[in-house]
Amino acid sequence: MSIEENYSIGFVAALALREKQIQQVYRPIIAVHKWFARRPGTLFRGLILSEFAQVPVQQSYYQSHGFEGITVADCFMGGGSPLLEANRVGCNVIGTDINPMATWIVREEIDALDMAAYEAASVQLLGHLQTTLGHLYKTKCPISGRADADLKYGLWVKVGSCGNCARDYDLFQEYVIADDTRHPAYVIACHSCGDLHEVSDPKQLGTCHCGAVLRTEGNVKRSKAVCSHCGHVNSAPFRSDGPPRHRLFAMEYYNGDLKNRPGRCFKRPDGDDLARVAEAQAELSKLKAMFVPDDAIPGGDETDRLLRWGYRRFNEVFNGRQLLALEITARWISKVADPRIKRALATNFSDLIRYQNMLCRYDTMALKSLDIFSIHGFPASYVQCESNFLGIRNASGTTVGSGGWVNITEKYAKAKRFCTAPFEVAFSGKKKTTIPIQGEWIGETNPEHPDAPLRLVDIRCGSSTEMELEAASLDAVLTDPPYYGMVQYGELMHFLYIWLRKLMGGDFVGLEAESTKHAGELTGNATEGRGIEQFAEGLATVYTRMSVALRPGAPLVFTYHHNKQEAYLAAGMAILDAGLTCTASLPCPAEMGGSIHISGTGSSIVDTVFVCRRNGDVPAQWIFNNAPELVTIMRSELTQLSSAGMKPTAGDIRCISYGHITRMAVANLRAGWDATLPTGEKLNAIKAAMNAIALLDDVRAGLEETAPTTSQTSRWPAVQQPLEFHNAATL
Repeated sequence: MSIEENYSIGFVAALALREKQIQQVYRPIIAVHKWFARRPGTLFRGLILSEFAQVPVQQSYYQSHGFEGITVADCFMGGGSPLLEANRVGCNVIGTDINPMATWIVREEIDALDMAAYEAASVQLLGHLQTTLGHLYKTKCPISGRADADLKYGLWVKVGSCGNCARDYDLFQEYVIADDTRHPAYVIACHSCGDLHEVSDPKQLGTCHCGAVLRTEGNVKRSKAVCSHCGHVNSAPFRSDGPPRHRLFAMEYYNGDLKNRPGRCFKRPDGDDLARVAEAQAELSKLKAMFVPDDAIPGGDETDRLLRWGYRRFNEVFNGRQLLALEITARWISKVADPRIKRALATNFSDLIRYQNMLCRYDTMALKSLDIFSIHGFPASYVQCESNFLGIRNASGTTVGSGGWVNITEKYAKAKRFCTAPFEVAFSGKKKTTIPIQGEWIGETNPEHPDAPLRLVDIRCGSSTEMELEAASLDAVLTDPPYYGMVQYGELMHFLYIWLRKLMGGDFVGLEAESTKHAGELTGNATEGRGIEQFAEGLATVYTRMSVALRPGAPLVFTYHHNKQEAYLAAGMAILDAGLTCTASLPCPAEMGGSIHISGTGSSIVDTVFVCRRNGDVPAQWIFNNAPELVTIMRSELTQLSSAGMKPTAGDIRCISYGHITRMAVANLRAGWDATLPTGEKLNAIKAAMNAIALLDDVRAGLEETAPTTSQTSRWPAVQQPLEFHNAATL
């Protein structure tokens, strides 16, 4: 009994699809710290139980398990989802990642923590911040006159310098601060005097008291900006040397006294608000910064965007109030005596930084701050959002807004409580039930049950191409590898790592590396000159090591999706070079369709789960030789995905097709495969084998021919958009 027999596409897909809509509800553990593109924990639980529980996954999923003596490895650990799921059900786990932030985060997720001591320390730190910084995040409510309402978000616009009149002018792409989705009206800033107006119809804005006719369209279009003083049309970058300058032009605030007022509260900053900004800058200038890094921004695929905007050092990407708050917080954490509590607070500090910088944006629909990594890049724009550093709680203790210390520590506490009290969520129709899974826990030891058996947790920082493992020592490898042209994790996480390393010290275990960037990172990277051949060779080297370390018949399972065939050539080469066969390719939703970084790109939300074994046969029902036979297999799978609640798109179908075609190409090539051939020849051989089996156009045509009528949609899902296999954006 194994994954090939026990796994259920529909059952796991239904859980994974719901989890990805609000992942922290299903897997609170991921809220320990930001990591990118985490795959569903429900998926990996389903795979582990399918392999080791000896019964269909539907029967085992909500039961407690203890697989003592079983060892599972993850060679591309990232945020640690496979390891967390394996550790939770009693397995020994070994994980490695080239990025030191990944190893820090996974250790923080797994390591036991005295929750009472942690929560006491976080409250003490919050009290210190309220005493020293609290007054800087207050504002006067113009409605009630309350002098100590809470600043929720400050909105800052970039300021240009006119090449004609030399005066400063604002750079607005639009003057809309909020729309009427979650607020009763549109909020518009006057382009002339800056006053804020609430209007019900954006097509009939009216006139400001200053006499200007209100408008939504800003003065910046593409690379041109009109000076508001002289009308001169300036060209980008709209500034002299140095980083961009910003002006606080609007605020969203919270006043608990206005209980019956609909919507949010917005205001134009008054003199006191601007004085608070100036006070923070003055206080910062008095301090000799101990923990604010002045590291130079290195070149890179993502960081080059910052360099083009004029930023040269990382401390330039923050305003004075943010730097002051971060410095004061770091000084307090640096004095914490308990090393485990200090680690936890330092993790909170690092996670908070992604909301406390001048690259965050304000979502005019959702009316919230978007953290710096909401699009998996460095999204410099013309309007930036500053969150209240402390965070806000209402009278009942519920957090208001996002991006503050109380938000970060609250979700972290929930995450760590999940370690000793994990649960699963079950559905009966629309009814949701939380089911405690008693007897399972996350960690090496269980602080609530000290008599529980000790589990091996071996977390390493290093290249998986050099990972040393004893031969035939692993019962499974489960991993989510890089997808070739994906997110530059090394460049992005360096933004947080430099702060964490400065706070904890470069000699702290796990923080020895000066940067999270590494030449050996397995992603396509134009700046580093890494292309598909380097990616394929690295992946093959890792999978070969894993293959040797697996016990006979044990699986190497990995998730994968990409918009382009060449990425699948690399995956196929890695499987073949490792001497493995692909016994299954299973579709599972693994992204949220509304995610900002994939929305509108035509990308798939579905991963192919490749199940590979050194000795194994492909089940007869999954063997195909041409496009019509593949269409038959995919019809069944798409029906199961549809029953789970998915509406498969052209992008989903493209990736599912590539997964199956790759699997069969591996099966056809394996007997005569020569791993010593040049990489280019091997990739070409796999491409030829894939194309000989089925072309995407033929699969598309076959699916369209067998698509159901409206009355048959319960048996076979309608596709959400036309099946056009176009060149969508690379994931």
